[in-house]
Amino acid sequence: MAPAISHPALPPPPQVLDLPGQAGTTIRTLDWGGTGPPVVLLHPNGFCGGLYEPIAQLLATVARPIAIDLRGHGGSTAPSQPAAYRFEHLAIDVLEVLDQLDLPEAAVVGGSLGGAVAILVHRLDPRRWTRMLLAEPVAFPAGVFPQHAENPMAAAARRRRPTFASRAEMAASYRTKEPLSQLAPEALDAYIRWGTTVEAGSVHLACRPEIEATILEISASGGGAADAWDHLADLTCPTTIAAGEHTFLPDIFAAQAERAHAELIAVPGGHFVLHEDTRRGATLIARHALP
Repeated sequence: MAPAISHPALPPPPQVLDLPGQAGTTIRTLDWGGTGPPVVLLHPNGFCGGLYEPIAQLLATVARPIAIDLRGHGGSTAPSQPAAYRFEHLAIDVLEVLDQLDLPEAAVVGGSLGGAVAILVHRLDPRRWTRMLLAEPVAFPAGVFPQHAENPMAAAARRRRPTFASRAEMAASYRTKEPLSQLAPEALDAYIRWGTTVEAGSVHLACRPEIEATILEISASGGGAADAWDHLADLTCPTTIAAGEHTFLPDIFAAQAERAHAELIAVPGGHFVLHEDTRRGATLIARHALP
């Protein structure tokens, strides 16, 4: 039975930690505290750990939510070399952070890119995760995406507008455009608050479009989604894969679950399984990630 979630009267702010990753990187980590079991929250490409803030505020009554900004995202270091964004490097950063927090075991929740990183953390340290909830993880066999001269998803990422006059302008723009319009309003607000910087009076995306595009290119080639796919068969902790009912790759997520001997659940909505309805997302985590 999942722990009962109640909304705190005054949601606790997270403790913001800048922790060392590998090779000189600094990884921003948000820790909401709490006396319950630790659950690590890993975000999709282009976002940041703060996207989970509305969910974490609910989970803090039953768990200790900890969100990590993957390198190149949020407040974490952004290496200049494209090879630095191979998925295994992101996974090593996560392990470095968990060691700094003295967390030899924790549950993990990973959305999209975060799901792939969670899988590769398990490959590096099979005893680290107690349970896994993976929301449409980027774990695909080689050849799923045709190799073009230019990755179309990466090209779209490079066209993202990087700068706005204000966070209010950014929010107004995103609320009317797919796919960000799929986010619950409080999730969108949390992403804009934690996933931007203010410089010279303008608001800038913390994850630059070039980095988001680079990760998409790595995902479709060596060091990305195929590495996570290959390891699915070797997962040793209880795992649940969640996919939106309107996902564009339903057969892939079913194949992931079969390969990982995992439970597959379908959730109304699209790719942002956990963030389209905050209470539903928190309940899914409580039910499928917490003991």
